[in-house]
Amino acid sequence: MSRDAWWVARAWLASRGLLLGVALLVMITQHRSGHDLLSAWDVAHFEAIATQGYANPIDRAFFPGLPLLLRAAHTVGIPMGLAGVGIAGVCSALAAWALLRLGGPVAASLWLFAPTTVFTTVAYTEAPFCAAAFWAWERARSRHWGQAALLTGLACSFRVSGLFLIGALGLYALLQRGTPVTRRVLHATLMALAALVLFGYVAWLHHLTGSWNAWFEAQQSGWNRGFTKPWEALQHTLDAARPSKWPDRPAVATVFGAEVVSMAVGTSLSVVLLVRRRWAQAGWVGVQVFAFATSWWFMSVNRAVLLWFPLWLLAGELARFGWGPARPAHQGKQVAARTAVAVFGVASAAVMLWWAWQFFTGAWAS
Repeated sequence: MSRDAWWVARAWLASRGLLLGVALLVMITQHRSGHDLLSAWDVAHFEAIATQGYANPIDRAFFPGLPLLLRAAHTVGIPMGLAGVGIAGVCSALAAWALLRLGGPVAASLWLFAPTTVFTTVAYTEAPFCAAAFWAWERARSRHWGQAALLTGLACSFRVSGLFLIGALGLYALLQRGTPVTRRVLHATLMALAALVLFGYVAWLHHLTGSWNAWFEAQQSGWNRGFTKPWEALQHTLDAARPSKWPDRPAVATVFGAEVVSMAVGTSLSVVLLVRRRWAQAGWVGVQVFAFATSWWFMSVNRAVLLWFPLWLLAGELARFGWGPARPAHQGKQVAARTAVAVFGVASAAVMLWWAWQFFTGAWAS
């Protein structure tokens, strides 16, 4: 194992160890069982789909990839809560490995300590999607487009974000330098074929319900997601971020406030990527930001930050500059870069622990 890989492996163990510590503390102080900790919020939906299918109409908002994995584990006698932890553990390690190849050890390590990392330790789609999506991007960067297309199709089985991945990688294919136009079009077409996975799920829902809009209807029914003007969505979110809105659950307001911060991060990141002419990466982040901005309110943006690998790549670049060879002319900038990365890492880890407490205690966590 290389030095960089060993660094990331230790970061994975450290981050999972800290989250395990929070989970044990919650069990001791809040008298919650392991099942309570591992089956909160969306996990309950995935487990229900795995055992009962799409009996609940709002469950149609969830793609079948993760429930199929949980069902397979349940079939051989593995409790689904533990299966979800195992799947998340393996997939988070794979995602970190891909980030190591894309952006170095600091990028991968910071992702492992991201504020909402707790969602990559349980049966949520963030870990498996990131594993498939990050490796798809790595394979595309290495010009292995067939592998990238297969991994993109796999990512599409976990969440609708796969649609944005198809678009971003298709753009990446079309903008390849030094590649004949016919090859670019071929590579982009390969990426487009991954959309068959999305179409397959939509077609199955149509067969089940008679509606081509069953997924959108489930989103609107269960989570109040519907097209809204961005400024109205912002106002709705700011209203939800007022503590007076949730007198008995003040943390809900905090999480909604964080959604606004995450949107600001996503918007700023998109601009930076455009300025740097990283068109495909800008498309990957920017389209997601637009989708969140046109929903009723900003929801689950905090978790989407985990998907925004360009953010972690930029952090890795900043770290390489800060800890790189000393440059007398840039000494002040290098010190500032080191300080910024260190402060960000410590703050992110601290927020990660708070978020884990929120999730494991059953409080609203995004």
